[in-house]
Order: sequence, then structure tokens, then C-alpha cells
Amino acid sequence: MRLWASISLALLLAAAKPVPAQGTAGAAAKKRVNELTLAGMHPGRDKVRRFFSVYGKPQTGKPDYLQASWRMDCRKESLHVNADGSGRIAEVRVEFHERLMATDCVPERRSPWRTGKGLTTGDSVSRVLGLYGEPDSWSPSTKDGQRLELLYYAFDWAGPDVPQVMEVLCTVEKDGKPGRVVEITLAASSL
Repeated sequence: MRLWASISLALLLAAAKPVPAQGTAGAAAKKRVNELTLAGMHPGRDKVRRFFSVYGKPQTGKPDYLQASWRMDCRKESLHVNADGSGRIAEVRVEFHERLMATDCVPERRSPWRTGKGLTTGDSVSRVLGLYGEPDSWSPSTKDGQRLELLYYAFDWAGPDVPQVMEVLCTVEKDGKPGRVVEITLAASSL
């Protein structure tokens, strides 16, 4: 009889516990994580000359080097940087190029051109969501005729000292295979 009384008391106490409102539970579940760097660079803070000290002279770029690009053929990746008139980095972009020919090389396991949290091209959409949570918007997109998905993150909530926008382009899930990251852009201000 004491056992039933204890169980009844436990059930009564559990039933009396307040349940949070649906809106509150949903808001608490939203993960808010910002990103500061891509390819080791902090848009809005670092100067483009820092790229040159890390990656050498760019393979392409305007004479003023306010726009410059590097390629890593072995990984089928390219890195692009845009700077403002003072040479401060405004935007960093890493792209995967499926059609780029990579011969006679062994690519590094993980790209050095990744975000501060470790996201790189080739990662799955689920990895993006695991690192940064649900995007502010998720919409269909295309590039070079390929159907893609655009995950857009706005970090303005984190304050003016962090890059404000990250866009992640991913392939669309197909035949049970998850979508994969093909491009990451991190910018100091709205794109």
C-alpha cells in the first residue's frame, strides 16, 4: 500500500509541474551562433594585406588588390576576397568547383579555407545546421545552372564587431544523399 501511495504522490507532483508555453519552448530551441572568420580572416577587421602574408600573391586580382583570388586545384577550391577602399576586408568567399581538373596531387584532408567553427566545402547541410542552427532564411537558388539551396545567417544580433552575414550555398538532397556545401561567403555587412 505504501508503494502505491508513493507512486500516486510522484504522479501528482509531476502533473503539477508547469508546462512552458509553445512559443517559449520554440524560442529556446533556436540556436544562435555567429561566425567571425573564414579562411582565417575576419571581415570588417583584417586588412587585405594579411591575405598576402598568409596565402602569397593572388593568382587573379585588380592592380589595387581590392578584389583578389587564389585557387587550390588539388581541392577544387577557390578563395575570393573583396576589400573596401582602405584595404579592409569586406567579404571572403570560398567556392568548390566540381569541373576543375585536379591531377597529380593528394588533397589535404580538410580545407584550410574553412570557417572558425570548422565548416568547409563538401560538408553536409546537417553539419551546417549542427554548427550554426537554423538559418534566418532558407531558399532555393541556382548557380551555373545547378539547383542549390541558400542558407542565410544574419549576425547583426551579435553586435557591430562581428561579421554581419554568412551565406552557405548547398546542393539539394537527392536520392537519399544529403545536400553538400559548395560555397561559403562571410561579409562584414549586408550583402
